[in-house]
Amino acid sequence: MARRYDCSDATDRATGLREAASAVRRGELVVLPTDTVYGVGADAFSADAVGDLLEAKGRGRGMPSPVLVGSPNTLHGLVTDFSEAAWELVDAFWPGALTLVARHQPSLTWDLGETHGTVAVRMPLHPVAIELLNEFGPMAVSSANLSGHPAPKDCDEAQEMLGESVAVYLDGGPTQDNVPSSIVDVTGAVPVLLRAGAIDADELRKVVPGLEVAP
Repeated sequence: MARRYDCSDATDRATGLREAASAVRRGELVVLPTDTVYGVGADAFSADAVGDLLEAKGRGRGMPSPVLVGSPNTLHGLVTDFSEAAWELVDAFWPGALTLVARHQPSLTWDLGETHGTVAVRMPLHPVAIELLNEFGPMAVSSANLSGHPAPKDCDEAQEMLGESVAVYLDGGPTQDNVPSSIVDVTGAVPVLLRAGAIDADELRKVVPGLEVAP
């Protein structure tokens, strides 16, 4: 039976974070709040757990799961060929609503879906999410909705859609804004905005003036 914890209560929050980290270690799914929408997360290094995440959402491998991290320092073990412009974007917008698509370290043994050697990575601006990520480590996290449905802005909506496929729900209250993160591809010489979300091209160009926008 799924367990739910009220993260506005200090005791419940501590218990919930401990239980969520344990669940992820067992290969189970958890729902957590982020600064954009609620996400469903799994151990990024467990192919079975990531497969369960995609199955719970009704999503195929052609739409691989992003990875959330609790600190920019985690990037050093995850990505390669990370440009100066990419680091400047991290310095300016992390933690926050910016996802970066980068080349992942070829030595990593994970299976996030059909990523073609890349990973979409973000550090969310939400204390509950950061605490869980720092407790467990990098997690595969996708919006906590069934494929084709709106992304949930509170825990109730996430639980209505995902139900018992999730072991632990961390209720952090309504998200401030359910606008998704912006996605920038930093695999090439010039950063490319793939999806304009919470951060628009003008804001990004204040940091990387050469930013291009995908057609």
